[in-house]
Amino acid sequence: MKILWVKPGKLLPLDSGGKLRTYNILRYLCATHDVTYLSYYGGRRDQEYEQAILQHFPRAVSVHSQSLDMAGFAQYLDYFRHLLSPAPYSVRKFTTRRVQRMLADWISERRFDIAACDFLASTLNFPRELSIPTVLFQHNVESLLWKRRARYETARLDRWISKIEHVKMARFEPAQVRRFHRVLAVSDVDRSAMREMIDPERITVIPTGVDLDTYNYDRNLQPEGPLVVFAGAMDWAPNIDAVEYFCHDIWPDILKEVPEARFRIVGRKPHSRVQNLASASIEVTGTVPSVVDHLRDAAVLVVPLRIGGGTRIKIYEGMAMGKATVSTRLGAEGLDVHDGKDILLADDPQHFAEHVVTLLRDQKTRCQYEEAAAATAQQYDWAVITERLAEALQRTVSAFSAKAVSAQIPADLFRVNGVHENTRP
Repeated sequence: MKILWVKPGKLLPLDSGGKLRTYNILRYLCATHDVTYLSYYGGRRDQEYEQAILQHFPRAVSVHSQSLDMAGFAQYLDYFRHLLSPAPYSVRKFTTRRVQRMLADWISERRFDIAACDFLASTLNFPRELSIPTVLFQHNVESLLWKRRARYETARLDRWISKIEHVKMARFEPAQVRRFHRVLAVSDVDRSAMREMIDPERITVIPTGVDLDTYNYDRNLQPEGPLVVFAGAMDWAPNIDAVEYFCHDIWPDILKEVPEARFRIVGRKPHSRVQNLASASIEVTGTVPSVVDHLRDAAVLVVPLRIGGGTRIKIYEGMAMGKATVSTRLGAEGLDVHDGKDILLADDPQHFAEHVVTLLRDQKTRCQYEEAAAATAQQYDWAVITERLAEALQRTVSAFSAKAVSAQIPADLFRVNGVHENTRP
């Protein structure tokens, strides 16, 4: 198959779950199919990135726009400038006319057998009329994510923005989901959440995988003392909330029982709220070359998420390395894990702390969870997962009808005022 794959933002470095999922799927797809990867990104022009992505994917096309990916005060100003837009800002800000024109031409000319829109954020770059089979890869159910974020966001302005984004997304997401010929979800939980948006028969679950060559289990490896680790992108709101919740509500109870315990927060671009958590017993690493060494050092991995959707790749990576894990139910949502066997789940601070203390103190119990975790992860190698995805793409091509479902999207959701213009050649 000739496949067009479109994703917003830089794919490298591989410092977030979404990037890891996309990278590994593309890596295996390229081995058996003709894949063109369109990577469009903002900020400064990064020629090193554009050269690097070609080393991984020789048919990659990079598109740069200075206007995309604004941050800080500039992003707040841009948000209020487009407050009346019917499209959620989290989608509108990743929409650029140059990418729209490219996709309109490529799809109308039918250069590919199938196109994949990776993340809802890219949807408005795709033409309204989809004249080739096109799939939407939903890493999260965005309306659910924004609903949860509005509930737990501590900053008043950000909570207000989250509520507005949720209201917009609750209308926008179902309309976009319906116009694609097939939707790829990352879990049965997400598939169920989208049942009201689209016929479930048009949803295929592509579960989270793990790179078993990189994340491997060594039963003789000993942790670096009573070290607890959280790994994830630390500029992402759900992860920021998770580590704040853990440090304020859970960690003090752990320290009472295990005074020598240490907590290490590993991940890119830590927000100032995360940096402020650093203390004698809490370390914030910032961006690291590889998370593998930090996972290897850990006695216990924690995933205290209260916001989010999709699935947490870091859980499977840790499990593949044979690491005992304590998570909220939301944190492990959609994964093939089993509470009390290969993972421990707790939604209240007291029980969460008790689970961590047990694993830190009781080596025999911890080893049992480590072995069970490694056995579970062995079933989810990326090669197997990508084969399942390729089958879903082929079925979509085979079943394609000239009657595009895109006509179902309301016209006002397709008009995005003030779309970013890329003026570079």
